[in-house]
Amino acid sequence: MEYRRLGRSGLLVPELSFGAGTFGGRGELFGAWGSTDVTEAREIIDVAIESGMTMFDTANVYSDGASEEVLGEALRGRRDRVLISTKAGLPTGDGPWSAGSGRSHLISAVESALRRLQTDHIDIFQLHAYDAGTPAEEVLSTLDGLVTAGKIRYVGVSNFAGWELMKSLSTADRHGWQRYIVHQVYYSLIGRDYERELMPLGASEGVGAMVWSPLGWGRLTGRIRRGQPLPAGSRLHRTAEMGPPVDDERVYDIVDVLSGVADESGHTVPQVALNWLLRRPTVSSVIVGARNLDRLRQNLGAVGWKLTDDQVARLDKVSATEAPYPHFPYRRQEGFAQLNPPLAG
Repeated sequence: MEYRRLGRSGLLVPELSFGAGTFGGRGELFGAWGSTDVTEAREIIDVAIESGMTMFDTANVYSDGASEEVLGEALRGRRDRVLISTKAGLPTGDGPWSAGSGRSHLISAVESALRRLQTDHIDIFQLHAYDAGTPAEEVLSTLDGLVTAGKIRYVGVSNFAGWELMKSLSTADRHGWQRYIVHQVYYSLIGRDYERELMPLGASEGVGAMVWSPLGWGRLTGRIRRGQPLPAGSRLHRTAEMGPPVDDERVYDIVDVLSGVADESGHTVPQVALNWLLRRPTVSSVIVGARNLDRLRQNLGAVGWKLTDDQVARLDKVSATEAPYPHFPYRRQEGFAQLNPPLAG
């Protein structure tokens, strides 16, 4: 397992991280993801740690906090061997103080997460969404205080727009507060919007990407194929339509190329899709989930090898989309391209 810097920080993280959204199993959405209990989680974590996958990502909204509870209990006795990443900010109830990034809510969210996770600190604490109603100064000063108090080590965000992230970074720089070092983003072969604004911003400002849903909400598992029905009993019947809409033909075209590359390389379709992501600029870690040990071991097969340049080029081509203004067509013209060369992987 390769370890990488998380953005422009001193923190080293594994290239694959484990997403604990399958832990707990409460509610319609997370119940469809998985319902791993503490005993099963311990077995999965054993294999993950042994392989070098030593970062575990969760959130307070995953299974109404049960994901954090299961993760904390399963990590008992080996907390010092792992990194814990969690998130807060999305609604956890119906009350007026159940969501957002205000000072009171953030402090309460961190205290609750520490209790559920059975730990005295959170390695990476991320805002799950931008809160337009709370001043950036209040958010960042609160996070800075939590770092000073030793309750969190590093701060980041998830699902921010480019201007929202840049405004936050500028505010932190102006006051000398803790800077966001990570952006947890949706990115995959069928969802490459991250590359337009957020990737160049991350490269410029030292914000690393932790990628969620790298298989496009299950569309790139290899089980969705042109002219074939979904397998009976597959959870894709419930989850494949939850993510951003994608044209069926586009999915089929990408999976066709993935399948060809998989056959050439001796790997599976998901392993190829994950390996492609691991070579993309600014990507520090790709978050993968697993409901059982077999699936975890399959995901671990995405590391330790590299796609050829030709294979990468074919995947790039089939998954490319036309970018909106101001990115296209002007950035492809000679003068614009000279001033804005593509980012290196």
